[in-house]
Amino acid sequence: MLERAAKMVALPPDSQPIVIADYGSSQGRNSLVPLQTAIRALRERAGQNREISVIHTDLPENDFTVLFDTLLTSPESYLRNDGAAFASAVGRSYYEQILPTHSVTLGWSSWALQWLSRTPARIPDQVQVAFSHDAPTRAAFAQQAAEDWQRFLAMRERELSPGGRLVVLAMAVDDNGDFGYRPVLDAMYSTLLEMVDGGFLSAEELQRMPFRRLGEVERISWPHLGPADVSTDYALKKAKSSLAKTTSGQTSNSTGTRWRLPLGGRHSRARRSFRLSPEVWMAVGPPHVQVIL
Repeated sequence: MLERAAKMVALPPDSQPIVIADYGSSQGRNSLVPLQTAIRALRERAGQNREISVIHTDLPENDFTVLFDTLLTSPESYLRNDGAAFASAVGRSYYEQILPTHSVTLGWSSWALQWLSRTPARIPDQVQVAFSHDAPTRAAFAQQAAEDWQRFLAMRERELSPGGRLVVLAMAVDDNGDFGYRPVLDAMYSTLLEMVDGGFLSAEELQRMPFRRLGEVERISWPHLGPADVSTDYALKKAKSSLAKTTSGQTSNSTGTRWRLPLGGRHSRARRSFRLSPEVWMAVGPPHVQVIL
């Protein structure tokens, strides 16, 4: 997906660098091969001497030391044998604008958007809301996820340059609606309950241990990102996908078309038969912004 976006994205004038933003980079390992592939595709179009700036973004508490060490030492780093590629980092939440307006050529985010901007509620019967049976708690997390997703897209709409593209990879669910990790999380929660019973933890402390992460968002409204006089263009090329449509028809007003977006663990490498396909394209907002899911 990222390679295809790199081959199709509108490039800035020759006097300006090509800017790639890595949203939610963590320590960079999940980004090395995709970014190297994207840069190779851009080099075919722009030449070997065109300057490419890669900006890795994550929260301030992220281990950026490991990130830069990985970029310098990993054999998969895009910095190896490319003197015109430059790396930098920004320590701020991607739920706000973190890069200059219309400065980003190509955006990339993988295994990050399931992390919410805040924990909206305590989970009474689990530490992961995806496995909770408490309906109000699940609804609170789903609402927070929907608001965060809309805000993430709105901030990227500001940052993307005309013709810019954003590729987002999120966790999928299997045919049973499970996003993985159930045995691990069940064991974790059982152990925590045993620690409460043994007096090592208080019940209050356990209630303060929820993951600020969503396992699955059941309904999300796509926002209207463009100016009031610009109709939101929803263009979908849908193959076998985990984005199962939950309402009929499409709309270009502020409500948007609703889709089911499964999310899950940030670092998972599970090789299961998930229904997420790279053939899902969603254009959101003004014509110059395209989000690829």
